[in-house]
Amino acid sequence: MTNYKQKSFRPVVFLIYLGILIFQSLEAPPVSVPSLSFLHHSIKQIMEEDFQVSGTNDNALFTLKLHRGDGMTLIAMNWKNDEPPTDFVGFGIEYKEPEGIKFFALKNRLAFLNTDDSIDPNRLSTLRSPIQKFRWVHFPRNAELPGEFTYRITPVFMNTSDELSFGESQMASIQLRRETYPGLLNVTFTRGFVSSQAFVNRYGEDSIPLLLPPNADSGLNFVPTHPKSDEALAWMGFEARNAILEVLDKAIEDDEAEVRVVAYDLSEPGIVSRLEKIGSRLKVIIDDSGTHGDEDSGETQATNRLIQSAGEDNVRRQHMGGLQHNKTIVVDGTTEKVAVCGSTNFSWRGFFVQSNNAIILKGQNAIKPFLAAFDEYWDNSNSASAFGTSPSSEWVNLNIQNINAEVSFSPHSDDNALLKSIADDIEENTTSSLFYSLAFLFQTPGVMQNAILKVSKAEDIFVYGISDKEVGGIDLQDPDGNVSPVFPAALTGANVPEPFKSEPAGGGGNRMHHKFLVVDFDKPTARVYMGSYNFSIAADDKNGENLLLIKDQRIAVSYMIEAVRLFDHYHFRVIQKKAQEANKRLFLQKPPQENDEKPWWSEDYTHPRKIRDRVYIPMMIPPFSDDGIPPIRGTNK
Repeated sequence: MTNYKQKSFRPVVFLIYLGILIFQSLEAPPVSVPSLSFLHHSIKQIMEEDFQVSGTNDNALFTLKLHRGDGMTLIAMNWKNDEPPTDFVGFGIEYKEPEGIKFFALKNRLAFLNTDDSIDPNRLSTLRSPIQKFRWVHFPRNAELPGEFTYRITPVFMNTSDELSFGESQMASIQLRRETYPGLLNVTFTRGFVSSQAFVNRYGEDSIPLLLPPNADSGLNFVPTHPKSDEALAWMGFEARNAILEVLDKAIEDDEAEVRVVAYDLSEPGIVSRLEKIGSRLKVIIDDSGTHGDEDSGETQATNRLIQSAGEDNVRRQHMGGLQHNKTIVVDGTTEKVAVCGSTNFSWRGFFVQSNNAIILKGQNAIKPFLAAFDEYWDNSNSASAFGTSPSSEWVNLNIQNINAEVSFSPHSDDNALLKSIADDIEENTTSSLFYSLAFLFQTPGVMQNAILKVSKAEDIFVYGISDKEVGGIDLQDPDGNVSPVFPAALTGANVPEPFKSEPAGGGGNRMHHKFLVVDFDKPTARVYMGSYNFSIAADDKNGENLLLIKDQRIAVSYMIEAVRLFDHYHFRVIQKKAQEANKRLFLQKPPQENDEKPWWSEDYTHPRKIRDRVYIPMMIPPFSDDGIPPIRGTNK
């Protein structure tokens, strides 16, 4: 946890260090500086810790911590001393863009009941309709702007006449930047929020047929007819789509660049048309398993087009021992040396419907293992056993400056299989937290499900989990303390509470497509497993896959925030879907007026799981005592 006095001392440390460097650069006798290594460490710490920033107003009644996500900010608050007063009704949240002169209030869909008990259907400023939560994930409109975004969080109170007043604010500034590590590595996400009120308000609940093709096989010829299609697709694809298209655009511009692509799905026209422009500098491997091998499939259509542009010798179909499930792009040029990997398929659903991630890696060292793996796939087409003995099936260091990252490609042999070792790491070495978002977990019983089940039952480990469907056999822990799997669900039909609107389900197929695990994000040992790898036996020893292991806290925090925002989004929808009598109206809770009434924050201070949720993320230290019992402050016993 950050020492705030040290933090205020950092500018002094930096100036001293800079002065020493300038002095030593002059033609003067060398000066012995015993503390120079300490200063080096201090500067490095300053550089590394700016992804987590705390408010420093001692007079404020609560703490504030900002966590940098990719394209988003996690805002976490906690009351400083015991419980809040009963007239505390939530937090007002405002933010200011870099170089901006105005604060903009975030808006809340929920409001207090009007005097006639009606609900205001409009989204109101959080200064009027405060957030009744102790955390919030914010997507700034212009998150890519350089410089600091400043957040001002204000506690809001209500008296017996329903009049609002405000307490002392906390403020903190954080750089979001466009890239996670500029010039080295960038974590990107799709938005994955077609089943959301934000999508409905922007583009309408009946807009899906106007934005997306009815099936993958018609994808290459589909033209959206929605009047805001360009804006909508950019919003839906978010950072991942933009970053992937930018990689291909730069490859087109660099006429010396060689491009290597391995694609499971390949039916999105923006990708295929760009690959066509690369011409014979492209080599591509396209999956032909199952329906992908049909004559009219999107992948076969893409194959025929790319044979025309790149040449028949530069296009291959394969499925290894099951699927060629990779989604990788490698650009080896004079100006661009970039590799793309992750869970994002090159399809309409992959970009615009599903929750996906893609990592952009830069530099000769980073792309070298991807080029080697491509050659191994090319030379050992559909021979899982041959690929499993290749160097690419082992862990290979990416040698990225100051980032501990390795990559391994499937299929593996019995001697270098990874699934059991990953499950063992989760089960035996998780010490504080596990956040995961795993597609197909519901249908992959075995060592990974068992490891997650064991960790989920541990009283001293904080777990949030999301799968694409309800998972039998695993009790996923949620903030209410209920045993309730969290999976994508939409507000539709009878389970739409006022003032919400019905949401589109996004068509057939899954909506949560991530494959990542975040272990101990709050520790120096923080690590992330991510890629196309589904943490199954088939992913380990049959399919073509990529899997990265990244030991870096900034990257771990980014994936943690993605897990939190998905969990929060779907937790409410799952409850509405499964409740026999779902809430028909939702509104903000006013202060209790009767003795048997409780304030809105009561469960956050009395229920063990909600206490962990409230304390853990703002403090970034495990909220557990030595005996594994969470310290319950303000509990009504």
